[in-house]
Amino acid sequence: MTSFRTALLCAVSLPYLLIAPAEAYTVYVSNEKDNTLSVIDGTTLEVTQTIKVGRRPRGITLSAKHDKLYICASDSDTVQVLDIATGKILYNLPSGDDPEQFALSPDDRHLYISNEDNAAVTVVDTETRKVTAQYDVGVEPEGMAVSPDGKWAVNTSETTNMVHWIDTAKGAVVDNTLVGQRPRHAEFTHDGKQLWVSSELGGTVTVLDVATRQPVKTLTFSIKGVKKDQIQPVGIRFTPDNALAFIALGPANHVAVVDAHTYEVKTMLLVGRRVWHMDISPDGKRLFTSNGVSGDVSVVNLEDMTVVKSVKVGRYPWGVAIVP
Repeated sequence: MTSFRTALLCAVSLPYLLIAPAEAYTVYVSNEKDNTLSVIDGTTLEVTQTIKVGRRPRGITLSAKHDKLYICASDSDTVQVLDIATGKILYNLPSGDDPEQFALSPDDRHLYISNEDNAAVTVVDTETRKVTAQYDVGVEPEGMAVSPDGKWAVNTSETTNMVHWIDTAKGAVVDNTLVGQRPRHAEFTHDGKQLWVSSELGGTVTVLDVATRQPVKTLTFSIKGVKKDQIQPVGIRFTPDNALAFIALGPANHVAVVDAHTYEVKTMLLVGRRVWHMDISPDGKRLFTSNGVSGDVSVVNLEDMTVVKSVKVGRYPWGVAIVP
């Protein structure tokens, strides 16, 4: 353990280690089969509330002001807006058919939504609550991300195996990049220089240079005792300083911890069954993972990379979002 911790400390920059004392925060988890959100107290690590929402909630994301939570209610064909203060649904937004994942522009104004059933990305103005644009993309679009500077909105199409680049100023798809089989999730690094894309059936993560929109590295994974076809990357999260990347490996039941600069896999974390998505606490001390089949959330202590608790939530937890 000593040698691993030494290596880990070398991989993480000093500013990340000098983190402030723990602050109160709340973890929201969407439960796909129960049509609910589970609300977890970040201090006690207990579920404090269960909120009924639309049918088959999957992607969830927090507004920049931390006052609203957007929820993809896929089978209700809508995006719901939850008031954080009251825990009540304020209103629904138009979303196109079967919304699954979405991404919010940095100014909180535009919501980019992937519509799996009609091969399109729908853009909704969050203030007027109206659709402002729709872009044709590949077959079965899923992953969505917006760059930190708001210049790019990207979508991944599961059947076409591509990343589609939407220039937000031009309002057009200007490029397409081929990646691995069945790309599920896209995540920009915090500096906006790279885009990491997970390919579920390909078992890979493709690292793209945003300036050229071309791949610079393809990551593969192996876990002792786990069949290769069970290693199916989905969710991706970066530490605040971009030093480490966490990659959920689906039915492999592990999260890969990757040095985001050298691309070396530092370690594997055993979590719940079929890990989907993740989020990092505001103080940088914990990682929360949604585990679909086991119906729980694993809590990882990032200071020593240990799983410290499993929190039971609803059936098939999918998305995770943390409110400071």
